Amino acid sequence: MPPKKTSSARKPAPKSRKKASGGKRKKTTKKKSAGRRILLFFLKAAVIAFILFALFFTSVYLGFWGYVPSTAQLHDIKNPQASEVFSAEGKLLGRYYIENRSNVRYEEISPNVIHALVATEDSRFYEHRGIDEVALMRVFVRTLILQDRSAGGGSTLSQQIAKNLFPRNKLGYLSMPVNKLREAIIAYRLERIYTKEEILALYLNTVPFGENIYGIEVAAERFFNKSPKNLTVDEAAVLVGMLKANNYYNPRLHPERSKERRNVVIGQMVKNEYLSEEQGRVFQQKPLTLRYTRISYNEGPAPYFMEMLKPELKDWCANNKKENGDPYNLYTDGLKIKTTVSYDYQHFAESAVKEYMKNLQTVFDNHWKSSSPWSRKPDILTRAMKQTERYRKMKAAGKSAEEIKNAFNEKHEMVLFNWSGDRQVLATPMDSLKHYLRMLNAGFLGVEPATGEVKAWVGGVDFRYFKYDHVNAARQVGSTFKPFVYLSALENGLEPDDYFSNERKVYHDYQDWSPQNSHPDYQGYYSMQGALAKSINTVAVEVLMQTGIDEVVETARDLGITARLPEYPSLALGVASISLKEMVSAYATILNDGVYMEPHYLVSIEDAQGRVLQKFAKPTPVKTGIDPENCRMIVHMLESVISDGTGSSIRSAYRVGGDFAGKTGTTQDHSDGWFMGMTPRLVTGCWVGSDDPSIHFRTITYGQGAYMALPIVGKFYSKLYSDSRYKRLQYASFRQPKPRLLAKLSVPPYRENLAPGSVGDLIGTIFGKQKQEADDRSSGTGEKKEKKKIWQSIKDIFKKKK
Repeated sequence: MPPKKTSSARKPAPKSRKKASGGKRKKTTKKKSAGRRILLFFLKAAVIAFILFALFFTSVYLGFWGYVPSTAQLHDIKNPQASEVFSAEGKLLGRYYIENRSNVRYEEISPNVIHALVATEDSRFYEHRGIDEVALMRVFVRTLILQDRSAGGGSTLSQQIAKNLFPRNKLGYLSMPVNKLREAIIAYRLERIYTKEEILALYLNTVPFGENIYGIEVAAERFFNKSPKNLTVDEAAVLVGMLKANNYYNPRLHPERSKERRNVVIGQMVKNEYLSEEQGRVFQQKPLTLRYTRISYNEGPAPYFMEMLKPELKDWCANNKKENGDPYNLYTDGLKIKTTVSYDYQHFAESAVKEYMKNLQTVFDNHWKSSSPWSRKPDILTRAMKQTERYRKMKAAGKSAEEIKNAFNEKHEMVLFNWSGDRQVLATPMDSLKHYLRMLNAGFLGVEPATGEVKAWVGGVDFRYFKYDHVNAARQVGSTFKPFVYLSALENGLEPDDYFSNERKVYHDYQDWSPQNSHPDYQGYYSMQGALAKSINTVAVEVLMQTGIDEVVETARDLGITARLPEYPSLALGVASISLKEMVSAYATILNDGVYMEPHYLVSIEDAQGRVLQKFAKPTPVKTGIDPENCRMIVHMLESVISDGTGSSIRSAYRVGGDFAGKTGTTQDHSDGWFMGMTPRLVTGCWVGSDDPSIHFRTITYGQGAYMALPIVGKFYSKLYSDSRYKRLQYASFRQPKPRLLAKLSVPPYRENLAPGSVGDLIGTIFGKQKQEADDRSSGTGEKKEKKKIWQSIKDIFKKKK
């Protein structure tokens, strides 16, 4: 057997171990180099990411992706701010705006609002400097890792201000990172400029609350009718709760949701130790109570006044410049406009109009029942249709009469005004036209005679549906014109104790026209006072003809009437169309002893910071030359309208006390009802009727001014005098005529014939006339009156010869 080669068999073993050892070293080296490569890769990636982020940050910072305001620009943040109109007492009457917003200072906000806001929207507000890293990390973990979508956005209040003030840009998939970074930059700058308190105020002035309202001031007013300083814990929680989704949690539209959200906010206030647990339970158990109030230029206490004022204010803005040279903007510059209108008077007037017109409309509808005012006059509908915007547009587009007619008879969903509440109906435009044609409307104006200050202005029953202002509308004035006739007669030599025949006459020089009384009684003789009290038409025309039409027109002009006055005998009966504003002004001139004060309503305009930009001068008194004694006699005569005449229901039905004078007015076919009311401190006027004079009551029972218009004035004064703050006004007294003139006014208002009723009457008349003649000789007025009488007689002779 060959020998065993044991040594040669063992030799490869060490070599094998060396190879194994070298392999391990190579593997370790390879692992280390791979780790280095991975680390290097991540380092490079981090550097690249940092560089990319730095470039991205720089591009956002420099505004490449959208406007980023500088620190200097953020120093002068200005929200578009509504201009506000205030009453004489300083109460808000309305706003003009693009965004319904009014800014307030931090001190003017209740701590309840601040606590609710911080607890709910940014609990670490006082700890961060605009960016809350803790909140961002929480959102990152809960949203991206735990997929919890209820974690919120992690934005601080400062970031939300940035979002509200500088709207986000749409940049596709880059929208979120660009906008978030941009808002963080702005938030950081805001925190460097403003204190925490200023940031809170800025946020609460910018945030929207739905219904086109912005800021806590308007929201508190809208939902609770109070200032933000007076909000309670539960009210503050309601408003703060709306910020999450202002329509979804709107307390008017969705009270249950709003209450649930309110309680969540109160829970957050407990969690953040602004309330104890017991306080939280108490507030969470309270019912949701609103005092919803809408105030704008077309809603609120004085919408017609606001609309009337707007063109004048826009002209002022166009003609007045800001410090930078730009004209003021009524809708964005937050002007504060102070007026003469009394908030309370305005409220009483609006309430009186609405209360009575609701009832009167029911009477009117029942009066016509199944019939229609246009049933015998179909041209009323045709004329009304042609005045609509729909008709004009279709006509301009070349549509045929048949096409237009068909369009007016197609049914649509629409909302119609109704006194019991707006109605959503399926109706045709023609149905809508008929509905509104049947609606009666009204105008009311109150003016202070001594100053000319407008105290109340109601142009209609509802500005949302009826834009036409009936204070400035010219309508036939009826018997409210008669005081001008009698005043002119006194000015031209006729006496208050003269008697005039009630005989019905035919005026042949005026197309055989003959006046009629409201009652077919043409017997006896009336004094001026008696004829005015009973509104006797025949006597008014006779007095006008004896005085002279030209003289009556001249007197009306002196009183402030600028409307066209037809020079016919019927002028005495109020056939002239005159605005309510001019009529109230004329009566105010009579009450002011013949001194005309132009009606005015603007007091001052201030900028948003309260700096006075303009104070409006009060009108200069204009002496008309009318004898104050004659004015006082007319007022005395108008008192008899209330005590013994057509206006007596102001006392009996509405219990209006104190000195009161007035005059009713009714026009032909009962188309217009008027009442003018006078107290020592205020002149009021009211008109009632349809926008179309062809639509009216069919009888004098309902169509007279004493039934249509007087009740509104009665309700106004009843409300005014029932208020303890104004009760004293009814104790003021009219200025009285001299005793000798009062004696003349005290003659019997009516005589069956001109024979003296007694020896006392005869003696009083003789001695009264003797004293008057002596007074006239001493003052020279007797000669003046005699000359006017002679001149008028000559003119009358020539008129008859024509």
